[in-house]
Amino acid sequence: MSAEIKKLVADYLNKARLMQVATANGNRPWVATVWFAYDKDLNFYFISRKTRRHSLEIKDNPSVAGAIVTHHRTLGDKVRGLQFEGKASEVSLINLPKAFSVFTKRFPKTKNYLKSVGDIAKNMTEQRLYKVKPSKIILFDEVKFPNNPKQELSL
Repeated sequence: MSAEIKKLVADYLNKARLMQVATANGNRPWVATVWFAYDKDLNFYFISRKTRRHSLEIKDNPSVAGAIVTHHRTLGDKVRGLQFEGKASEVSLINLPKAFSVFTKRFPKTKNYLKSVGDIAKNMTEQRLYKVKPSKIILFDEVKFPNNPKQELSL
């Protein structure tokens, strides 16, 4: 079953472009909406300024949760969506080329303001690449699994 769920998750990720990522500092939660890309291992990548609240909180507390939802027309439509939990971090210099490639392949216009991975590596921009490594992804799918829509994928 997990191979089928993994494929459904990947298919769903291919349709979505935005994710909400939740961070926390002490007892104060925060959520941010970011453009994301993903790799074959279902790691998520996003670009954000290093001074944004969620970026600062990830430095102090890498535990994150989030949601990825595509457009639904109206209340009552069959729901599909993803929730996840895992660890987030700024992408290390050694992994920066791969992460940059994954992100710019999905969003080629990124190169309009970040010409190369060197802009980030040489600290010539406030932008940083972040990686979320989910430990669990919940696929909630009333279309494919009407009697049991909550399907869990542990990674």
